[in-house]
Amino acid sequence: MLALDYLFAGLALGAVAALSGVGMLVTYRATGVFNMAHGAVAMLAAYLYWQLTDPWGVPEWIAALIILLGFAPAFGALAERVVFRPLQRRFASPAESLVATIGILVLLLGVAYMVWGQQTRHPPSLFPNDVVHPGGLTVHIEAFADLGAVAVGTLGLGLLLRLTPLGTQIRAVVDRRDLAELSGVDADRVAAIGWALGSVFAALTGILLASQLSLDPFNLTLVVLETFAMPVIAGLTNIPIAVAAGIALGIGSSEMNLFSPGPGPIFDIWNALHANLPVVLLLIALLVRQRLAQSGDAGMATTFAQRRAAEPTIPMMALQYGLAALALFAPLLLDPVHLRQAQAVPALAIIFVSLVAVTGYSGQISLGQAGYAGLGALFCAKVSGDTPELVALLVGALAAGIVGFATGYPAIRRRGLFLALTTFAVGTFVSRFVFQQPYFTNGVTVRRPSLFGLSLSGDHAFYLFELAMLAIAFLIMYNLRSGALGRSLIAIRDNEDGARAVGVDVRALKVLIFTVSAMLAGLGGALLTQQKLAFDPTDFDPLAASLPWFTVVVVFGADSAAAAVAGAGLVVLVNSLVGQAAAYEIMVGLLAAFLGRLPGGVAELNRRAVEWVRTPRALMRRYVEQTAPRPAPVLSARGRAALDRLRAARAERS
Repeated sequence: MLALDYLFAGLALGAVAALSGVGMLVTYRATGVFNMAHGAVAMLAAYLYWQLTDPWGVPEWIAALIILLGFAPAFGALAERVVFRPLQRRFASPAESLVATIGILVLLLGVAYMVWGQQTRHPPSLFPNDVVHPGGLTVHIEAFADLGAVAVGTLGLGLLLRLTPLGTQIRAVVDRRDLAELSGVDADRVAAIGWALGSVFAALTGILLASQLSLDPFNLTLVVLETFAMPVIAGLTNIPIAVAAGIALGIGSSEMNLFSPGPGPIFDIWNALHANLPVVLLLIALLVRQRLAQSGDAGMATTFAQRRAAEPTIPMMALQYGLAALALFAPLLLDPVHLRQAQAVPALAIIFVSLVAVTGYSGQISLGQAGYAGLGALFCAKVSGDTPELVALLVGALAAGIVGFATGYPAIRRRGLFLALTTFAVGTFVSRFVFQQPYFTNGVTVRRPSLFGLSLSGDHAFYLFELAMLAIAFLIMYNLRSGALGRSLIAIRDNEDGARAVGVDVRALKVLIFTVSAMLAGLGGALLTQQKLAFDPTDFDPLAASLPWFTVVVVFGADSAAAAVAGAGLVVLVNSLVGQAAAYEIMVGLLAAFLGRLPGGVAELNRRAVEWVRTPRALMRRYVEQTAPRPAPVLSARGRAALDRLRAARAERS
């Protein structure tokens, strides 16, 4: 009886997980874009539902209909029109669309945080919370109502895709958009409908989950992100399998309440496994699968624009590096409070530079960089009590590098979306099973290093030490970019199959770049912890850190280490001025959402500006040449004779 009670109790969570998975599959099958912002849309819909029902007193069903029939489809259609249609029209890679969805996610998180704050909300349930006891069982009406919503939505979607002309058009547009347009299909209308349907499923997911979980910007969004396991298990193709996996997840999680080991380490591990079952399922599904049904080219070559400007002259380089040095050394003149805030810039810059190494130089998407940074920080803090601080710093970087080496092997056969989801799952797994477990984080002490007997605990001395570490990171990046190694990495970024065909050892280089990137991230994470003199697990959360960090690096120019440092400075500056982390997320999210209009980000904009300043006359001459009307071609004697015969023949026929 108790097992059946838990089974029925798990139906509600399982149905919502299935609904979320179906929504992501809908968007992917209709548009070819894996919507990383699905959870953020669900979160925003849940907040709007709470706003309508609680403060404004709108009845629950009317509020739900306003959101599901008004806000959600309008938001999906607007996102398609403003963000994704420009990407589609210039045949951008799926990776670029993935970056745009991450930008929308970060933007919506920032908006929700700024408008509603982090205070927990409790929206009312859309369905009755009544409990019935047929045959001695405990059955929640809400669970079957959620299951009914999943059944109706999935059945209607299946009929739409299988039996209607719209379903045929959707499949045609996803497979080959150009051929579908040639056959008369309005691809823009089909894509807008797909985004609208996906947003409706996301909004319904948020409304149903909001009454079962505490509502705050990060909690609900991350819960929905964990349901990535459903579409992954379904191979991004099979909706019934996604539904079955979601219901099985809910029932399995509920049935785990029947087993409770005795106190001890096993009890802690069991509780962590129970609380994070979707994360474990996602990681296992990604590691077991050999491939995913990715639409289009999964490469990253077009995501980051190549350098179009000429190599800078020596005076220009001197000016740029001089300004950078002034900006980095300027915090030494600040008061102690602002200097402590500025100490986060070099540490964060090293983490961002590590993302440039793996993403900008080799074209591999890494959404779990905060996990490597947190591991470096944690290992450094663990051993700093018994070893010199410099040795502890090295241990933290090496420990993160070992994990990066292990992560590099699954990345050998993965690229694009598949690799992005795998790195996100690894980072989330590390956050949940290491950083949030008291067994690993309790009792750690963090001290700043000393060098040749000279303590660097002072704010000025520690900041100079951070700048020295940043210089070492730049030296490593220079060696990665120069010579045969740099050319090989660029070849992998531009065309992995082509690089393999000309003899580049892609397997070894992927493992190498993941290892070096993880070591740099571990070094930056350890410095960030030493700057705060405490290990804070929230600093390395996958949603609050990994995704926003990746977005900042891409927006500022993923192939430029200097741009990564500028991005770190902007993050710290905005946070210091506004006092809220959400401020920089809104700005960066907006830029990332519109990245399709400027591939290469801020760094590419700077290159264009430098080129214009250096060669305005050449650019003006090129513009005049391109826009001037072309003179009529001069015909030869034979051509003129042929033209005369053609005119005579036309005159004779007329």
